[in-house]
Amino acid sequence: MKKIGIICKSGRPEPLEILKDLLPWLGKKGLETFLDIETAPMLNAKGYSRSEIPKIAEVIIVLGGDGTMLNVARLVCEKGIPILGVNLGGLGFITEVQIEELHDAMEKVLSGECSSEERIMLTAYIHRHGERIAEYTVLNDVVINKGALARIIDLETYINKTYVTTFKSDGLIVSTPTGSTAYSLSAGGPVLYPTLDSIVVTPICPHTLTNRPIVLPDDVLIEIVLKSQSEDVFLTLDGQVGFSLRKNDVVEIKRSPFRTKLLIPFERDFFQVLRTKLKWGER
Repeated sequence: MKKIGIICKSGRPEPLEILKDLLPWLGKKGLETFLDIETAPMLNAKGYSRSEIPKIAEVIIVLGGDGTMLNVARLVCEKGIPILGVNLGGLGFITEVQIEELHDAMEKVLSGECSSEERIMLTAYIHRHGERIAEYTVLNDVVINKGALARIIDLETYINKTYVTTFKSDGLIVSTPTGSTAYSLSAGGPVLYPTLDSIVVTPICPHTLTNRPIVLPDDVLIEIVLKSQSEDVFLTLDGQVGFSLRKNDVVEIKRSPFRTKLLIPFERDFFQVLRTKLKWGER
């Protein structure tokens, strides 16, 4: 492993301080580094576009938070490149490494002693008038929700072509196990063990209180039809990409053929992560 891509959270000073030490350290080990084009000029280094880095790197270090990790996961999914996430102070569910652990983590990565964890991803297709008009792959979730002033929306839902129900709600979240601790959790969804091959469907503020989250196997096909006439309904991908929906648009969601490969340099207990990040057991 000789080629290291580095992608940083934009607008934060911490990555620059880390890289002033990390880049010479990697250079002494004979490694070639590829910095994202937003960060490189501030270090007088050559920069590469984020879309270009997965084509030339063998591993990618992400200096940022979960949002940056989600962005990178979508970038690299087709290449299967492993990602090492370094947490810069946020909640950090999928940024495994603390700043002070970075050198030790990289030693394990470079020596081949670092374990990894694969997470399922979802692909969402949008169909309008029988034509596929968009396609997205996500690590966390696919969300259909209404704007602040829109009324409750009707979402006709099918699983494997079988009618389930028409959710009358503020929206619907279709999440991977990785995304179960994100928006789905705040909407009352369950916490799924992150390496499970499952999908969770969580209604957002349903009008019918008996509409509860449901956990499904990851080989199902989920189809959601927007039945409401509204100009203020959006499909949101990983909380970062938005797409405006129209009445009778069909959102088709299924497991992606790609997986995200996260590097796990240190042993860690998922339940300890929950206690730490979600403050379980505290009063």
